[in-house]
Amino acid sequence: MLTTPPGRRAGARPVLLAGVLAAALVASMAIAVSQGAATVPLDDARRLLWAALSGGTVAREDYSIYSILWDLRVPRVLLAAVVGAGLALAGVACQALVRNPLADPFILGISSGASVGASFVVTTGVVAGLGVAGTAGSAFVTAVLASVLVYLLSRTSDGALSPVRLVLTGVVLAFAFQGLAGAIVFFDPVGDAARSVMFWLLGGLGGAQWSVLPLVAITVAVCGAVIARLAGVLDVLAQGDEAAAALGLDPHRARRALFLVIVVMTSVLVAVAGTVGFVGLVVPHAVRMIVGPAHRRVLLLAPLVGALLLVWVDLLSRLVVAPRELPLGIVTALVGVPVFIVLLRRRGGLLGGPA
Repeated sequence: MLTTPPGRRAGARPVLLAGVLAAALVASMAIAVSQGAATVPLDDARRLLWAALSGGTVAREDYSIYSILWDLRVPRVLLAAVVGAGLALAGVACQALVRNPLADPFILGISSGASVGASFVVTTGVVAGLGVAGTAGSAFVTAVLASVLVYLLSRTSDGALSPVRLVLTGVVLAFAFQGLAGAIVFFDPVGDAARSVMFWLLGGLGGAQWSVLPLVAITVAVCGAVIARLAGVLDVLAQGDEAAAALGLDPHRARRALFLVIVVMTSVLVAVAGTVGFVGLVVPHAVRMIVGPAHRRVLLLAPLVGALLLVWVDLLSRLVVAPRELPLGIVTALVGVPVFIVLLRRRGGLLGGPA
């Protein structure tokens, strides 16, 4: 009797799961587009969006609903999926970079550095004429500068990038950047900036626009492709520098390249969505529990899980206190903490404890 080789069965499982997750993501995005403060039936949403994609006509009485769907909800839902996928990819890469299961993209001080630029722009109105683009641009610049500072201070005397020093430096500088951002808001002469800055620090997609999507999507796609190409390198780095050197890999060079990719992608994501916690921390762990630690499998599923998670988180943020909107960071914390505790209790052996 012919049987399927075990390796083929093992390889088919992640592909099958990826197909299921992709279908769930498409269905979830359709639901997210139709739901909100003003609910639109799925059939009407599909008809109006098809008219937009095919160049069809929209009746005058449907134009207000069409504008809500096409100009507001569709770019927001797409941005949620892209940001969720990017944060999950960055989380996988960051945990391999520092060999720490508690690491996430924000442990490098990127989000705190971005908060300085955003706080400065909001309180001073330096680039007020640019609107959301000005805030996002300033946040991106200060996020990159913060990352450069973390990199310079984390290097050892021989120029290597130490994982331990990277984590410690990132955490310490994050506190410093948070203090600086808080001081900027505290001394704001008008006093109206605190709410805007706080909403941005906790994450939100209210500024989603069609003009923002291409840059973010291209950044996540390119950086994700680089990380996927380095899947084997991530497996080796997770075993330690001695094992990497024995296999002919320069761990310091690989770590610098990985650091650069994480910084670029996370800086762009933070600039457009603020600080959205737990996605980069919880998603990699959840995926590893399903398909194991091999990074090639994890990198196949993690972006789909991250996108699916953030689409639903964003939908909840719009519905829970509608017509007001909750920051994404609040919802991810309320959802992520219980999920992570459950995972920790059920599969503790994979997280540093007895199963």
